[in-house]
Amino acid sequence: MDPQMTGWREFWNGEHSIYVSARHKILHFDRIARDIAGLIAKPGATVLDYGCGEALAAGDVARCCETLYLYDAAPSVQERLRGVFGGNRRIIVLSSAALEILPPASLDLIVVNSLLQYLTIAEFEALLAFWHGRLKPGGRLVLADIVPVEAGALGDAQALLAFSLKGGFLFAALGGLVATLFSPYRKLRATIGLTRYSQDDIFTLLRSHDFEPVRAPANIGPNPARMMVFATLR
Repeated sequence: MDPQMTGWREFWNGEHSIYVSARHKILHFDRIARDIAGLIAKPGATVLDYGCGEALAAGDVARCCETLYLYDAAPSVQERLRGVFGGNRRIIVLSSAALEILPPASLDLIVVNSLLQYLTIAEFEALLAFWHGRLKPGGRLVLADIVPVEAGALGDAQALLAFSLKGGFLFAALGGLVATLFSPYRKLRATIGLTRYSQDDIFTLLRSHDFEPVRAPANIGPNPARMMVFATLR
């Protein structure tokens, strides 16, 4: 297996601290949930948040749809999600086995936020085939927080500082940036790297898997320098 895939999977399945404070973490997931909720076109929709992370505010998304599936590849994250949302009838936390048996053409919306940078291109293409088979006719795939080829760590730091200034955790953000220099995340990013895409790269991959892409005007979440793309079935 590719070392990029195993390295990032081990990182997300273990203990990590990519948020500079509890307030940062809460505000981050609140923002993500609000943005995802805005993508849901109808209250009866069936939605999959693929690579959802801890999804602390998923209850807010679930109020805007009929069924919200949450999936994260890390078993430890799946366990935490079940502990938090086990009593919510609209939220279903999927295991990897349950994900694979989702019925064909059963989803109105698939949201993939801040995931592609941790996948190889081959793994991304395999997922495109999977997502294509699970979307209903007229359904939409949303790929968000895509790292552009020209992006760097400086842009991410600037986005964090801007978000922290509005959210009231600036001093924690400054301390977190210093700590990040010595963190496992920083070491993985330096040694394994992130997968980056141009708009043309993403559009070519999507069209090769029978999706029609459109660049979204803005990204999900607090990093405006990253890309979001809408893709519909051809």
